[in-house]
Amino acid sequence: MDSITIHGASSSSSSSPHSWTHDVFLSFRGEDTRYNFTDHLHSSLDRKGINTFMDNDELERGTDISPALLKAIQGSMISLIIFSENYASSTWCLEELAHIIQCRESKQQMVFPIFYKVDPSHVRHQRGTFGEAIANHECNFKNDMNKKLRWKAALVEAANLSGWHFLHG
Repeated sequence: MDSITIHGASSSSSSSPHSWTHDVFLSFRGEDTRYNFTDHLHSSLDRKGINTFMDNDELERGTDISPALLKAIQGSMISLIIFSENYASSTWCLEELAHIIQCRESKQQMVFPIFYKVDPSHVRHQRGTFGEAIANHECNFKNDMNKKLRWKAALVEAANLSGWHFLHG
């Protein structure tokens, strides 16, 4: 029997219909955390033998989220969302987040938020940089209100999950 255990979370082929390609998917804003927190987290998970997906491509502004990235989210047992100051300013991050929340519901994927130098209530209520980013997106996506509503709902749902808060790094 195939079994994956990550600190008390397990997925067994006999109890789960999913075949996971990764243990963990990291969702993060590259300019905020790629070369510090997220890189250290990825290295630590890797040293523990935890198969972790971290997108190492610098993404071009204005391009759509790649099908490979969506597949990596779908194939991950756990998603860790690293909320940082500029996370919501990226439409890529918001699309990732919305897809992660969708997979949480449809695939019973485990999702844990990490609040890196941000107040969880700012994410939940779209205040501070999160509120500013959503307001900017509202101007840019006037003709796609569903997208904006999906992003806001995903921010609220993710911020309401139990996770970790690192105020000072």
